[in-house]
Amino acid sequence: MEDARAREACPRVIGVTRHRGWIAAVLGALVLLGLGLFALKPGSNPAPTHAPAPSAAPAEPRPILQAVGPKLTSNQTSQPLSLYGENLVPGLRLVLGAPLSREVPLTVVDARHGYARLPPDLKLPEGTFQTDVQLSLAASGPRPTGTTRLTLVNDAAFPDLMALALSPDGRTLFVASPPTDTVFALDVASGRVEAMAVGDGPSALATWKDASGHPWLGVAHQYGAELWLYALDAPERKARVLPAPPGVWGLEVDGAKGVAFVAEHHRDTVHALALEDGREKWSAAVDPNPRAMARWNGLLAVGSLQTGQVVLLRQDDGRELAPVVPKPGVPIIGGTTEAFSAQVMGGKAPRALVASDRLKRLFMSSLGPNVGPNAQRMEVSANSGVAVLDLDRQEVVRHRGFGAGVTEGLALDDRAGLLYAADVGLGQVRVLDAKALVKGDAAAREAVLQTLPVHAPEGTPWIRPVEDLGTKGRAGLELHSGPRSLALSPDGRTLYVLNRFTGTVAVVDVSHARAGKASVTRQWPVVDVRSREQRRLGQVLYFTDVGRTGMSCDACHIEGHTGGVFFEKTRPMRIYRSTTALGSRDTPPYFTPASTRSIAETAETVGGRNRYHNPDPLPSEVEALALYTSLLPTAPNPYRGEDGAPLETVTLPDGRTGQPVKGLALFEGKARCLACHPAPLFTLDQDPSTRGQYQDVGTPIALPLRLEQQHLVTGAAPPSLVGTWDVWPLLTSATAGYAVQEDRLVVGSRFPLRTLLETPGLNHGAAQDLTAEERDDLLAYLLTL
Repeated sequence: MEDARAREACPRVIGVTRHRGWIAAVLGALVLLGLGLFALKPGSNPAPTHAPAPSAAPAEPRPILQAVGPKLTSNQTSQPLSLYGENLVPGLRLVLGAPLSREVPLTVVDARHGYARLPPDLKLPEGTFQTDVQLSLAASGPRPTGTTRLTLVNDAAFPDLMALALSPDGRTLFVASPPTDTVFALDVASGRVEAMAVGDGPSALATWKDASGHPWLGVAHQYGAELWLYALDAPERKARVLPAPPGVWGLEVDGAKGVAFVAEHHRDTVHALALEDGREKWSAAVDPNPRAMARWNGLLAVGSLQTGQVVLLRQDDGRELAPVVPKPGVPIIGGTTEAFSAQVMGGKAPRALVASDRLKRLFMSSLGPNVGPNAQRMEVSANSGVAVLDLDRQEVVRHRGFGAGVTEGLALDDRAGLLYAADVGLGQVRVLDAKALVKGDAAAREAVLQTLPVHAPEGTPWIRPVEDLGTKGRAGLELHSGPRSLALSPDGRTLYVLNRFTGTVAVVDVSHARAGKASVTRQWPVVDVRSREQRRLGQVLYFTDVGRTGMSCDACHIEGHTGGVFFEKTRPMRIYRSTTALGSRDTPPYFTPASTRSIAETAETVGGRNRYHNPDPLPSEVEALALYTSLLPTAPNPYRGEDGAPLETVTLPDGRTGQPVKGLALFEGKARCLACHPAPLFTLDQDPSTRGQYQDVGTPIALPLRLEQQHLVTGAAPPSLVGTWDVWPLLTSATAGYAVQEDRLVVGSRFPLRTLLETPGLNHGAAQDLTAEERDDLLAYLLTL
């Protein structure tokens, strides 16, 4: 833990601090050199023995390393680190101990703050989940002291199949594994798999034909600022690389017009890029964490994982139209929330979008309309299913809920009027009558034609004994497969199912799907995942709905991150924001008020409650789920430079600019932020001696929506600020980001940090005492944490 002096002292002037060490060294050398010349001067007399000895130059203080932030990071890509200590000077190097055993440069901005960047090639043995690395400092001057520890997660050896695309001719499937920087090409006839060279973190795939009829594959990346294009009719697969923004989670392509639409979460923006040269045709800010996209009738629909809304953009210029989101009164057909249509307060994360030209509608998979405070105290509003969206009227027409599972990928056979939906929570694929979904509420109720289990291959390890599953209303053994993404053959007779947990692609004969007779004919292995058994079992437990309650860890914390807001938590019942679980292992306790004190206790408590204790988790399940969750690190900060240090100037999400180094001084001084948010994790919960302090700092305690049906409690724990650049909304009450309009929630601000500092009456630190320029600088610093 960092020394208290590192938290309380004011930052020194950067220029003076940066040069203090070498100035002292030069002056000392000159003094010694002068004395030497005097002594050796020809004909000079030696100094008298009784003369006082010259005073020695003061010893240069030894640099001290005290802490690192974050304490948990990944070898999936290059990662920035913040180092905290005393007497830091330029020229220091950060020493990474065994098993890495290497050094990286340290950029020092003042005597207490340094920054470094881990290289992207930190390899660990394949069977290693994580390793603790001792950090220390090296210098050519006084020997530094102090050590701290960093946990490095071995994501680079953890294949995770996340995206699927089928070549236009239907012969080759492309599967992306972001952690391992791999795209696999699978020949659907022979099952032969070829690993393709791609950039850093391939996260989104698309295939299309251009205006001349040539087939293409596009690969966008989460970390690399590149869009890789492969001509699929070329004799060899060699990519043409275009510049693109990093942080991409969604990719949609208009091949006829030669435009790629990429949705990135670094600045929550959609960019239209020319496929010819990567030139940006337009960009448009959208709701936080955009991922799912679909094109229809000149519009681009963009789903936000954090607001639960679908933003509509014009494809030709990016102009934004009104968002599409479930509103009070939206019909809910099926599932546990059907009777609560009037209490709908908004939407939950769109996980997939697909457009129907024939039906003139969009289909969206999600956990359903978000039910808010209600007199019956119905608190669990997860109702996974498929919604029908009318973009002409900009409304959600209805939601067909399944009452269990977590619906992810969609595929549409527009000619046959069939919609396929992958359920990663139950290990199933549902076949739906798309025409019935559109026709009306009564028809939508009968729209499910078949529920097809996708069984895991022989030899797959189970989360618990076989006899415990598929009974007493619980999910069956198929939950171990993890269907995530779907692709349909050009003739509509074969459906391909990407199974995230088993590393396979299932081949489904859907030629008789309308009659309810779709069948899995075989499964092609893509990558072996069995060598990471315990972590993989933890992943299964995180994403699946064992008790068929509609709840899972991922239902509230999407991919370990945030998931908007919900009305639940048993006691006290109110609207909460869904906090991020990324990097949370170092900041217990959890929940407000605190109810669990460790990741393992949380896994046991929440794991059992998600299932309604049908059944309670076994100790082995708790161990695996705790392991998986504890290895979820925060994402690399995009507001850092190549050396890992904050950028000199940061462009804020609302277009203003700020200087992070000036903001650092304000954070530790005038703004009075350190009292509740000390480094390195910027929360009191980082230290056992200060954990669990629930404070009232004057921020709103609830969103003003049916307050009489909410149980209001004053006070909250100061959250960690690491990764806040990617968190929406803010505050336990979600009042920094959300607002209330009539009887529902709306997006009040896409930049909640600004709301936090500038809303009158929000007594948060001393932000109201800052000038407009100082607030910009403070915001710039907060974005770099």
